[in-house]
Amino acid sequence: MPEVFVSVGSNVDRDRHIPSALAALQEIFGPLRVSSVYETAAVGFEGDPFYNLVVGFETALPLADVASALARIEADHGRTRESRKFSARTLDLDLLLYGDAVVCEGKLRLPRKELTEYAFMLEPLAEIAPDLKHPVLGSSFRELWERYDKTSLQQARIRPPWRS
Repeated sequence: MPEVFVSVGSNVDRDRHIPSALAALQEIFGPLRVSSVYETAAVGFEGDPFYNLVVGFETALPLADVASALARIEADHGRTRESRKFSARTLDLDLLLYGDAVVCEGKLRLPRKELTEYAFMLEPLAEIAPDLKHPVLGSSFRELWERYDKTSLQQARIRPPWRS
């Protein structure tokens, strides 16, 4: 079964939406590997800070079904597709990796291009899958995080009230 990794983020009622999304993901996909939570400044717009984390799971579901399930969970949490790319979000579930698939179909791109561009995706993935190799670049996510330019990093690992 392919191992799937999803970036989870919210900056609108984040203490409600993130735990609810984790419960929905676990209900659909089973046991989750869950990274630490990172509080991250909004990127590309003025807004409240985000909670960001990455989850991993194995699934027998085809890629299209995984993508549909993620979109359904977002919609159940008030996410609308009319919003701008850089704007406040009740919930953002970005499919980062589906096994070692390299996909370019419609709007679906895997591995997700932003994965190596944004610390809020790369650091939590390197935390829970450090030895996993990027399917295109061939480097481990630990190596990619070690090489990441951290000079203007605006995120911190936190323990939100719902994490024990």
